[in-house]
Amino acid sequence: MHRFKPLNDFIFGKTFGEKGDEEQLLSLLNAILAKTKHKKLVKIEIVEHRTFTAEIIGDKTSILDIRAVAEDGTRINIEVQLRDYGNMDRRSLFYWSREFAGGLAKGEDYSLLSNVIAINIVNFEAVAVDDFHTVFHLWEDTHRDCLLTDALEIHFIDMKKFNALPDKDIKNNSLHRWLTFFDQNVSDDTLKELMDLDTAIYKANEKMEFLANDKEVLRLYHLREMAQIDYDSGMKKAKNEGKGERSIEIARNLLKMNMSHDQIAKATDLSLEEIRRL
Repeated sequence: MHRFKPLNDFIFGKTFGEKGDEEQLLSLLNAILAKTKHKKLVKIEIVEHRTFTAEIIGDKTSILDIRAVAEDGTRINIEVQLRDYGNMDRRSLFYWSREFAGGLAKGEDYSLLSNVIAINIVNFEAVAVDDFHTVFHLWEDTHRDCLLTDALEIHFIDMKKFNALPDKDIKNNSLHRWLTFFDQNVSDDTLKELMDLDTAIYKANEKMEFLANDKEVLRLYHLREMAQIDYDSGMKKAKNEGKGERSIEIARNLLKMNMSHDQIAKATDLSLEEIRRL
């Protein structure tokens, strides 16, 4: 059986974001939050806030995030984003603020606002540092040990940077185990080792195998994949058209400078016929 892409955001939501998925979600969250020495989460409530429909799945702009509430009231939002739509920093802040403001009922005191943790699993460079896992808080600029509030915490996990690591410690590092599991091309031997090491990963894989036998889930999975492919094709076309317009502009300027057609063709990648038409 062909393995699902674990980081297809529809499948990710079906594996970690439904009632009954608490064990694997807890394990993943504790693996991520260990970086900032959070107290280990013991209990979590998954907030099911969306019914998956073909219209939502087929909309390449829709965000299929996971929401949960920890035992101490901390609200957690997880988003998987494999393609760079731009402004990931601002978008993460927007979703963080939505979750933060939504935690207060009308007329309640601000002191009742819960902490919010936003986690972004991406497949592109969202943060220009070498580490694959970065975390942001509100620190004072000149007194770097002075934290304004712990209400805000934003994580970025860069799968490209993780996959490029020469040595992955799946035996001792739980986050390394989960991120290796998220690799669609993980070998059967490594997958078996991951499941032997972590019962939560075994459960997540079991859920994915169960989903793969559901015809409606398969249909929506492929619909989501097609939506992402359509987006990529549209972006590539727009990029190529933009390059073409830029090449034409450069060619016109070089013609004014009486540069030869052969030289212009080499400089712009336009054909001789295209240059003659100009």
